[in-house]
This record gives sequence, C-alpha cells and structure tokens, in this order.
Amino acid sequence: MANASGFLTPSISVNPNFKKIIRCSSSSSQGVDSFTPVESRVSRLVGKGCKLVGCGSALPHLQITNDDLSKIVDTNDEWISARTGIRNRRILTGNESLTGLATEAARKALEMADVEADDVDLILLCTSTPEDLFGGAPQIQKALGCKGNPLSFDITAACSGFVLGLVSASCYIRGGGFKNVLVIGADSLSRYVDWTDRGTCILFGDAAGAVLVQACDIEQDGLFGFDLHSDGDGNRHLNAGIKENETDHDLGTNGSAHAFPPNGSSYSCIKMNGTEVFRFAVGVVPQTIEASLANAGLNRSDIDWLLLHQANQRILDGVATRLEIPKDRVISNLANYGNTSAASIPLALDEAVRSGKVKQGQTIATAGFGAGLTWGSAILRWG
Repeated sequence: MANASGFLTPSISVNPNFKKIIRCSSSSSQGVDSFTPVESRVSRLVGKGCKLVGCGSALPHLQITNDDLSKIVDTNDEWISARTGIRNRRILTGNESLTGLATEAARKALEMADVEADDVDLILLCTSTPEDLFGGAPQIQKALGCKGNPLSFDITAACSGFVLGLVSASCYIRGGGFKNVLVIGADSLSRYVDWTDRGTCILFGDAAGAVLVQACDIEQDGLFGFDLHSDGDGNRHLNAGIKENETDHDLGTNGSAHAFPPNGSSYSCIKMNGTEVFRFAVGVVPQTIEASLANAGLNRSDIDWLLLHQANQRILDGVATRLEIPKDRVISNLANYGNTSAASIPLALDEAVRSGKVKQGQTIATAGFGAGLTWGSAILRWG
C-alpha cells in the first residue's frame, strides 16, 4: 500500500522458515561460477528509508563557446545567450568515452560517501545515448571493479532519466532491501546533433553526474515524495527516431519481403519543436512539483533549493516565477554546460554541494522533463 509520501510501504508476513525457502544474492559473491546464495534481504525491508550521501560529476575536456558555433552556423553569442542562457558546452572527443565519464562521476560519489565499490549492490545508468545498444551500466560496474557482480542496467527516459533513477533507487531500497545504489546520469547528445541546425546544435553538451543513494532508518529518510508522468502523444515535438531504409518500403502488406536482408539501422539527429517543448515544460513542471510537495506533506516555503533539468534559462525562470521561488534559490549552471540531458541535475547538484551552496540537511525540489514526452519531480534532502 502507499504511504503519505507517495511510496509503497511493504506489508510482509514472513514464514519462520522463509530464509530456508528463498535466498537472495548479494554483492559478496565472487562471480557467476562461484555464485552462492546468501542472507535474504527480507529482514531489511521493513521501516527502511533512503538518503543521498555522495555525489560526483565528470566533463569532457573540449569546451565549445557560442563564438565557436558562430563559425559553423548562422548565429552569435548574443542570439544564443538571450534565448537560452547558454554560453559554453563540453563535447566528447578523441579517446574520451561516455562510459569513462560515468565511471569517473561514480567514483567521486563513492569517495564522498566513503563507500567502497564492492559495497555497491545496484547501479542504475540513466542515459539515452549508451555506447552499446544493449546498455552501458555493466561496463561501469566492470570499470569500478565491483567484484560482487551487482545488478547494473540502463534507464532510458532522456532528460527525465535521473529523476526516474532516484525514484527507482528508493524503491529498490525500500522494497528490495538494497543498501547502496549508484544512480548515474550520463549523456553525449552531441553525437546526435545536426551541427547545421542552429535551433538544436546550440543547446546540447556532454557530461556525467552521479549520486549514491543509501539505505537508512526511516527517521533519517531523505526522499519525501515524488510524481512521475509520460505522454507519448508529445513525441512528435522532440525525438530522434530510427531512420527509414529503402528496404522498409519493399515490404508487402502481408509482411513478406521483396528485398532481404534489411539495411543496417541508424538514428536520426535530434528533432525538436522548441516552442512546443517550452510551452510543455513551463506548464507541467510547476504542477509536478506541487504534486510532489503534496505527497510529501510539505509546502513551497519548505524548499531551500529548486533544482531543475538544465534545459533553458527561460524555462528555469518561468517555473521559479510560477512557484514563487526567488531566483537566488534556483540552482543553475546552464551557462557553462548547456543541456546535458540526464546528466544535468546530478552535475548541477555536485557543483552546488562541493561549492558549499547546498548544505547538509537542506531540502531540494528537483524535476526532469523532456523527450517521450516524460516528466517527473521529487522532494529530497541532501545528506
């Protein structure tokens, strides 16, 4: 059943012999060949909360300024900054990889939390641009050196991905008995940008950010409420679909193929109706934050910081105005990095924490929104 914070509270009746019947794996196993069932997580389910105890981020070395972009498309620094608030962005080049960025961000989060990689029992990689079609999270697990083979998988929800990752982590901790969950937001949208389209190429950058979500007693719980949504009808406003091949048009109505095998697939560049996406964001984001506050039993006045997906400064300003939150309580690093998709929230959080802006015990309202269309929010406490 659901509690007042919008989370599922497990109601468990445990057979005294349950541990003899069902046994769950933990990160102490040494590999597939030596897998040994260990202590069941059932004893850790009841009355558990979760809290954010570490964060980290990583960026590519190459910085592209608005003036750099003006050399390849018809634009200029004033035009870009006035419409978006963006002045710079970072782009993956050379031997850099998204997996490398994500791993670096994760290591920093573990270091801050003083947790060893072997103590991680779940890795969630929030990305829409993995370097392997089948997902990138297991490669991060390998790079971190997690010897216990913790479950690692991707979450694909574009710019909403990190918020979905946070909520997923809380559910695994509350309902599955997990102890340490790495939530990583990482994207390299520069690989899917049409660099001749000044409407989109000015917006995006590459980055990675991570947090460690840790189990705690319910009295220390730091994720108070959430609200999540999607609307597939809005996909037409923001997408990067598979390119159609000529072979596709050779298929008969009964499914028979006149040309086989089909050509290899590839994705198109990002296509976006900026006006519609702006209208969507400034409409749904205040609503979802109000819903999360209601689920958490909190008011706007309880918010110390507003941390939104860093898409466009006008969106950040518009949402803050509707929620009546002063600009000096809005976290923004958009000018330096542009829209980094699922990485934007943890990247901004990491900078705010390490600079001393966000302090232990402060309450943050965070929200993601983007392709899908998807959107969601969460009310959380740092530390």
